Amino acid sequence: MRINILKVMDRGQLADMIYLSNNGEMTKRRVKVLSVNDETFKAYCFLRNTKRTFKIDNVLAFVPVIKKERNVI
Repeated sequence: MRINILKVMDRGQLADMIYLSNNGEMTKRRVKVLSVNDETFKAYCFLRNTKRTFKIDNVLAFVPVIKKERNVI
């Protein structure tokens, strides 16, 4: 999971993730990763509209948001 988070950060992409909080609550969040440490990462969370620290072990799914461009002829 850490490698996926690092890739998204390096590319400057947004990501959708499913996160399990310490109290057992599961949430879907859109984040922009700001920094990554050994066990945690800091990201701007669009659900809470603030910077948050997340535990990498609590991330259940992490998918980059890919913008598709289409040419209209």
